[in-house]
Amino acid sequence: MALKARVLYDFHSENPGEISITENELVTLFNEEELEGWLEGENSRGEVGLFPASYVEIIRDHITSNTNNNGFSSPKTKALSPTHTSYTSPDTQSQRGPGAGSGGSGGGSFHTSHGSDDDWDDDWDDSSPATDAPQGLGTTPPLYPVTSSLPGRRESTQQHHAKSSATVGRNLNRFSTFVKSGGEAFLLGEASAFVKDGDKICVVMGKHGPEWQEDPYPFTCTIDDPTKQTKFKGMKSYMSYGLTPTHTNIQVNRRYKHFDWLYARLVERFPVISVPHLPEKQATGRFEEDFISKRRKGLIWWMNHMISHPVLAHCDVFQHFLTCGVDEKAWKQGKRKAERDELVGANFFLTISTPSVQLDLQEVESKIEGFKTFTKTMDENSVIVNATINEFARKQAAGFKKEYQKVGQSFRLLAQAFELDQQAYSAGLNKAIADTGEAYEVIGEYFAEQPRQDLDPISDLLDLYRGHLANFPDIIHVQKGALTKVKDCPKQEGELHDRCNIISCATLAEIQHFHRTRVRDFRSQMQHHLRQQIGFFQKITAKLEDTLQRYDDDQQDDYKGLERP
Repeated sequence: MALKARVLYDFHSENPGEISITENELVTLFNEEELEGWLEGENSRGEVGLFPASYVEIIRDHITSNTNNNGFSSPKTKALSPTHTSYTSPDTQSQRGPGAGSGGSGGGSFHTSHGSDDDWDDDWDDSSPATDAPQGLGTTPPLYPVTSSLPGRRESTQQHHAKSSATVGRNLNRFSTFVKSGGEAFLLGEASAFVKDGDKICVVMGKHGPEWQEDPYPFTCTIDDPTKQTKFKGMKSYMSYGLTPTHTNIQVNRRYKHFDWLYARLVERFPVISVPHLPEKQATGRFEEDFISKRRKGLIWWMNHMISHPVLAHCDVFQHFLTCGVDEKAWKQGKRKAERDELVGANFFLTISTPSVQLDLQEVESKIEGFKTFTKTMDENSVIVNATINEFARKQAAGFKKEYQKVGQSFRLLAQAFELDQQAYSAGLNKAIADTGEAYEVIGEYFAEQPRQDLDPISDLLDLYRGHLANFPDIIHVQKGALTKVKDCPKQEGELHDRCNIISCATLAEIQHFHRTRVRDFRSQMQHHLRQQIGFFQKITAKLEDTLQRYDDDQQDDYKGLERP
């Protein structure tokens, strides 16, 4: 006999594989075992899928449900209202990007250890007890205490409150980005933390809408001197990069894994800010010159985007990364502080200070949808551009070079044939033709070397921006989740609208920053590309003009040889 269950609360499906159920509806269960708090079954409309186990009460036979085989009463756990649950902090460490969490350009994955001691060299290791490690999902309490409890469901007023809360549409899918980011907990008023003035992030109303407050203390940072270092008496080698920020002018040395640790902290801290992806990891060839050069260029791009962001550039963990030198004690203190940061997830939104203007939700939704379309199109076209210029660069490095060399060799063969005539007045021509062959071979080398100057930088920029574009679906999902909750709960529209306005302001400010940075970067890079192209063809022209002059010079020599004494 099929197992039945009665629905206690309305549930509206939000993700593929879920089904909607309504209060007092009878559903058929396929299996009594829960999967991460979900049950699989069929609703009265014949739809098959998942729904929250806490939203239904299994209907059992009187004997089997109230007594066991010995005649004793069997305890039966009653399904609780969603408001009787303790909200558990999501796995905010999950990385944004393609492939379930990318941290590298074009989708390279990052698997950080959430601040484990293995992230650092022995001389920087934190030997603190395991209890000092950051708290994660499924093993330790949440990073921020957010609970909501109500008395029993039997009193009518409490029943009404429980149903009212249920209509907010709490998403029990803990894998939802809206839940993982802490956006839902913040919107429902479950965030609580002490925010110091130094931790506040200001959004101002600019000409084109909400913007991050302009950085009053801009600075730059160079990445130089990649050097190979060893430890364990030479048994382990690694590359170290020298970072020199202009506001201290003191160089600090960092490994790639230090950047990786920092990236994980920033992604955890800022759920609606696009943290630029790091260059991809590589298991082999890490000490080859070409790879080191490419990684350094990638880190420079990453650093430039970090320091140009008004929020990321001055957050405490990034500043600690840039300024803490060899003082082991100071470094460990800053590291522990970053890993125990309470202003993550839902609490991050408490740090945002917004203008007093209330945004129009329909206008916000329209802008978000427009940006979503833009990012999708930009991502698709970036792939095409990247593939095209990479193919063109390959042809220049191989095909063009080879073809120019073939032409040059053919001219050399012609010069060798002419030399067989042994006429004195043709010697100049023969040499000029041979020089022409050499010029074509040199031009072939020009073509092979040129992509490094004008095409590779564009490809690097596109890779960096594809990382940003991979971040925005999650950022947009947080915003859309907030808008959905406001629409679903008109009775609490005042409180929800205020908190939704904070999320909206932060999201639109980040979108505005992305556009400004994009315009700056692509204008600069395209100008660089065209200047390099002009210089490239000018160099070819100069080479051809010099070769052409050889014919005039050699012709004059021939005439001199023909003059009578």
